Amino acid sequence: MKARRRSRLSEAIAAGVLPLLAVVGLWGCGYRFAASGVALPETAKTIYVQRFGNSTRFTGINDIFMRYVKDEIENHHRLLLVDDPAQADLTLSGKVARFYTVPVAFNSVLEPTEYEQVIGIDARLTDNRTRKVLWSGYNVNDANGYASVPQAIVPTSPQFLAGNLRASDVAQMPDIQVAGYAQSLAQSQMLAGTAQRLYEAMSDGF
Repeated sequence: MKARRRSRLSEAIAAGVLPLLAVVGLWGCGYRFAASGVALPETAKTIYVQRFGNSTRFTGINDIFMRYVKDEIENHHRLLLVDDPAQADLTLSGKVARFYTVPVAFNSVLEPTEYEQVIGIDARLTDNRTRKVLWSGYNVNDANGYASVPQAIVPTSPQFLAGNLRASDVAQMPDIQVAGYAQSLAQSQMLAGTAQRLYEAMSDGF
């Protein structure tokens, strides 16, 4: 059965439930500018990532996100990660403030066929020598959708192609397995995208 889209997503955007940045993450064309690092002090060489807090009901999402943040920092080769705050020039701290999933498409009997995951991060970067907050960001966010039934999977989409399954594999999987795989893939991509946004924001000062 052909999925029938509802207007809840549009209503949520209009009501401010999904911030503009999340919409960009949802419908963006994929272009990203590399972080220049111009806002980081020239003398700063090391960074300590303090364990993020978690204001959501999803246990452990803060620790999972932190791994993506650390990977993103290492990928840029600008700052060296250290495990001891006393040895760090900078400290990145924050929390996962929002993390939720909403249905965005339904079939003819109003069963959800597609969902949207949304995450929002509050963070700040502190100079350990001067104790000055160099940057703070509220609701650094991203969003990613996923299908919960095989019929809603688009095998030619960049998201699907980034995974390790073929369309023929998905066709043989039960709905619950499809949903689990698609959700895990979407979450991984969303967390990686949010970590990239966070690094770009703190290193460029916006």
